[in-house]
Amino acid sequence: MSVEPFDAVDVIRAKRDGGQVPEPALRWMVDAYTRGYVSDAQMASFAMAIYQRGMVRDEIRVLTDAMINSGERMSFAGLSKQTVDKHSTGGVGDKITLPLAPLVASFGVAVPQLSGRGLGHTGGTLDKLEAIPGWRAALSNEEMFAQLDGDVGAVICAAGSGLAPADKKLYALRDVTGTVDSIPLIASSIMSKKIAEGTGALVLDVKFGSGAFMQDYAMARELAETMVALGTDSGVKTSALLTDMNVPLGLTIGNANEVRESIEVLAGGGPADVRELTIALAQEMLALAGLPDADVAGALDRGRAMDSWRAMIAAQGGDPDAPLPVAREAHVVTAPVSGVMSKLEGLPFGIAAWRLGAGRARAEDPVIHSAGIDLHAKPGDQVVAGQPLFTLSAEDVSRFPRALEALDGAWAVDAEAAPGAHAPGPLVRERITG
Repeated sequence: MSVEPFDAVDVIRAKRDGGQVPEPALRWMVDAYTRGYVSDAQMASFAMAIYQRGMVRDEIRVLTDAMINSGERMSFAGLSKQTVDKHSTGGVGDKITLPLAPLVASFGVAVPQLSGRGLGHTGGTLDKLEAIPGWRAALSNEEMFAQLDGDVGAVICAAGSGLAPADKKLYALRDVTGTVDSIPLIASSIMSKKIAEGTGALVLDVKFGSGAFMQDYAMARELAETMVALGTDSGVKTSALLTDMNVPLGLTIGNANEVRESIEVLAGGGPADVRELTIALAQEMLALAGLPDADVAGALDRGRAMDSWRAMIAAQGGDPDAPLPVAREAHVVTAPVSGVMSKLEGLPFGIAAWRLGAGRARAEDPVIHSAGIDLHAKPGDQVVAGQPLFTLSAEDVSRFPRALEALDGAWAVDAEAAPGAHAPGPLVRERITG
């Protein structure tokens, strides 16, 4: 039986006391935890020490690299195209991946978008796409590469279990030990998977505000800077946009209804904020791929991205012409007075959609694709008394009371406001580069 070169207790103490963990010890800690030598209790203690004491840039780099090295690493070097990926930290109504991947692919750039499922109030890209009859998330590496290198150019699918298994194990532990919202742990978790996926360039959509994971702007900015540094240090061209998630993105929250809205954007329409962010991220991705002058808005307007969407859905077994699920029951909330919509908080609307069945409380729970919320007004819009403000959709009316309870105090109409008051600020607040 071989002797371990380090002791977990010493590594925990070093970080607990505010010290910097030496690189060999930190790499050993991740490896020993992945193979079961370091216990969950010890790793939970180490995660809490990181949560309380933080990590310097070099420690976060080593932690991320150790998690990458715990599993396989993909390579797209054999493709005939440049690759560029995008990651969003998630938010209410964030369906941007759906129109974005085919839009970027329509310019001849490969977009390998390995996505996840939703948990709690944040929706999962795979859950949304599974509202399309026949569409499948699980692809072999051979299928993925063929789709990327061929005429389709984009793939949105589930990540393989072999990528950064240390992160998967550590994330499950963080989720039950109160150590999720630590910038070193968030950054290393996201970037270990993204770097292991093997893309040549990466754009991060880091959200802040009520409906975001990082509600505080300064913390969201620190997270963006940390992740851009990790990508840059690993040889991946990386940039980030800081985007506002105080208000739900677009006019839909759910699964099937978000697919419908994405198709509207691909057809040249859709809500202004979804279109704006899709274009901004596409321009950023294409610039990193060497196409800084691409006419992204024109491609949307001309339907060029719609062709890529249809090809991508069909390649994964989906029927792009099939009708999407529609809920059996609806509950409409109307404006109590005439005035200007003054408040529409992201998080409560995300929770309400979750309670309607659009999300899951546990990883093994199913989602109800037809459930969700359709918004008919956003902050800054003028409304008249009795006008529909939003519609809740569910398969069972028994879900409406708890959803409405989540929305209590989350929206308001200002009867005294002048036209144009309460309009939100800029959607894209800042760009972070290496």
